[in-house]
Amino acid sequence: MALTLTTPNTILGVLEPKAGTSKMVATAFTVLAGTILMAVSARINIPLIPVPVTFQTLVVAALSAAFGWRVGVATVVAYIAEGLLGLPVFSRGGGIGYLFSPTFGFIVGMIPMAYVIGRAADAGLSRKPIALFGTMVAADALCFAFGFVWLLALAAGTTWIDQTNILGSAFAVAVQPFIVWDIIKMAFAAMTVTGAWALLSSRKA
Repeated sequence: MALTLTTPNTILGVLEPKAGTSKMVATAFTVLAGTILMAVSARINIPLIPVPVTFQTLVVAALSAAFGWRVGVATVVAYIAEGLLGLPVFSRGGGIGYLFSPTFGFIVGMIPMAYVIGRAADAGLSRKPIALFGTMVAADALCFAFGFVWLLALAAGTTWIDQTNILGSAFAVAVQPFIVWDIIKMAFAAMTVTGAWALLSSRKA
């Protein structure tokens, strides 16, 4: 039996072609377009140290809710692969050396973020703004947990972390400034996806 990458509960599942070959081409194009959106969102940033404010989590949340978990995760993984291969898709460039960047943990954390939101969308939550928003906030917190642990692993001897209070200092510079920003971004992502569903429904009526 052929693997089903999307469900009728996602916007992509409704809009994509139903024929096998056309569906595969559309999925590949969707993943590529998603990585481009992620790259653009990484470049629109406020250059804080050590972690800049970007729009990547907003894009990941919206795309995962619109695509479902399989295509959402594939998009994030493809984006990371592009960056590690040297394409300048990350906020500060690209290349294998990015593995040792203090921001890389947040990038990796977008994989479980996409999975959690995509699973919720596949289950039908992408039409329910409050439930979708709550899921997005929880998934975003998971992304930040990955990033925070990665940051702590690289913190020893750095100048941007108070070496006498690594845990508190890392939280103050890499998590605390982003909490309000990301709640706003998750709210916007949830409204965008549920609004797209409303538009689709009105066109069908």
